[in-house]
Amino acid sequence: MSARRPSMVDSRGRHTPDATGALAPSSESPAGSRFPSPITARRMALMQEPVLVLNATYEPINVTAVRRAMVLMLKGVAQAEELHNAEVHSAAHSHRVPSVIRLLAYRHIPQQSRALSRKNILLRDRNTCQFCGRIFPSSELTLDHVVPRSRGGRSSWENLVACCYRCNNSKGDRTPEEAGIKLARKPRPFTLHTSRQLMRLIGHRDERWRKYLFY
Repeated sequence: MSARRPSMVDSRGRHTPDATGALAPSSESPAGSRFPSPITARRMALMQEPVLVLNATYEPINVTAVRRAMVLMLKGVAQAEELHNAEVHSAAHSHRVPSVIRLLAYRHIPQQSRALSRKNILLRDRNTCQFCGRIFPSSELTLDHVVPRSRGGRSSWENLVACCYRCNNSKGDRTPEEAGIKLARKPRPFTLHTSRQLMRLIGHRDERWRKYLFY
């Protein structure tokens, strides 16, 4: 039997994120419900919001999720430079959600492509289904092989895209052409240059990022 993750409850009896930023089960979702309540869904979406990561020298080097950013802050690895108005609550404290964090120790960033992973594919594609164009939380996206593996398609930057479950089921074991759907953009490797392009795109939505980005 696996150990159950401890949860925290605030003064109003609400379940809140634990010290790692993980969301504990909420009583706001009906028992046996397959879907979270609107309040829980908003909290989950908030923890997936993008946060700009700066090196100790204030150079933008990465984009991460609020959940990971708060873990880095709690560990004393980073500090907040810009904050959202939103808050998350623990048993004893309220924490403002960061928009920009800065590492306290300088980190050398090699000039090479990022590791191929689900997280980086979703980041490259900005949590956007590459077939229907809709934005989803990470939990509602999967990875699709543009050329199916049954046809010899490889698990590579050029053949993997973010995809919602509906489009994934609709496409099935076919190419986009056979399924009558189109890719939003041609998939490419995720390099540091690509990452900085994404930072600028997101920066247009969050004005707190703009003074740290070079236009």
